[in-house]
Amino acid sequence: MSKLTITTSAAAILALTAGAAVARDNVQIAGSSTVLPYASIVAELFGDNTDFPTPVVESGGSSSGLARFCEGVGENTIDIANASRAIREREIETCAANGVTDIIEVRIGYDGIVFASQIDGPAFTAFTPSDWFLALAENIVVDGAIVANPNITWADVNADLPAVEIAAFIPGTKHGTREVFEENVLLQGCEDTGQMAAMMEAGLSEDDAEAACMAVRTDGKSVDIDGDYTETLARIDANTNGIGVFGLAFYENNTDKLKVATMGGVAPSTATIASGDYPVSRPLFFYIKKAHIGVIPGLKEYAQFFMADEIAGPNGPLANYGLVSDPELAEVQATIENETVMGGGM
Repeated sequence: MSKLTITTSAAAILALTAGAAVARDNVQIAGSSTVLPYASIVAELFGDNTDFPTPVVESGGSSSGLARFCEGVGENTIDIANASRAIREREIETCAANGVTDIIEVRIGYDGIVFASQIDGPAFTAFTPSDWFLALAENIVVDGAIVANPNITWADVNADLPAVEIAAFIPGTKHGTREVFEENVLLQGCEDTGQMAAMMEAGLSEDDAEAACMAVRTDGKSVDIDGDYTETLARIDANTNGIGVFGLAFYENNTDKLKVATMGGVAPSTATIASGDYPVSRPLFFYIKKAHIGVIPGLKEYAQFFMADEIAGPNGPLANYGLVSDPELAEVQATIENETVMGGGM
């Protein structure tokens, strides 16, 4: 990638701060496959445009990255966890138990979850959350009884959809995207179809009904993808009828292979995500281990560089890749500058 021209204001945040010598001199990052391409772009630009080494960025999923982040403090632990969902309370508790007590949350912007299939495959062009719930639910209510999902083809779910066998490739449970998919698509579809109410009428408690709404069938119609979106794309390449769940940015960089469907009548785009019209969008984050600031060279500077107007703003390289810029970018920048930890402390 060519060097980025940096304005004086952006360059000012990159002044090298003297610090104690450490065995490790590069920032280490792991986590979300959705955040991975953004972090990789920034890491390369950071290495090219500063005196700091290029950070090491690994994937593995949000849950995996946060688990590594919470292992403890020290040069043998990662400095930053990327996540396509907010850190959970139990993860914060695990971090605290291992000495990671001061965490800085950085919201980098917004992304959409899209539903895409082979560009020359069946005409999957319009979905609703109800379609996906009825296709992927482990159990549904039929004539007042909870039974195993009988739907075999998409036309069984919705007569307007192609009469081809259901073959869905969705993020595995270690990915933050999965949580958003479950809550914004499966649970919403369960409610929209009246299935959640029917489950409660059939004897389930509200909590059990909610869990049942998000339980995915295990008969092969839905396949969990534990790798990144390239694995999902490979599965679709090998299955004409396959439909995958992707991040918007990945889809937009593979439009020669994929076509995308609307969700609830709205096409996914940076504009519809920014406006809130597209129903399946989410904020993206990274989390900084404050105890490593001033110890691992370039850690704070990397975060400041990442969230500079020239990088994370609406005209920056991340927006060009598909990230929707955070409308409260200045507040995020202040959080990093002031090293404000979760809970409001400094």
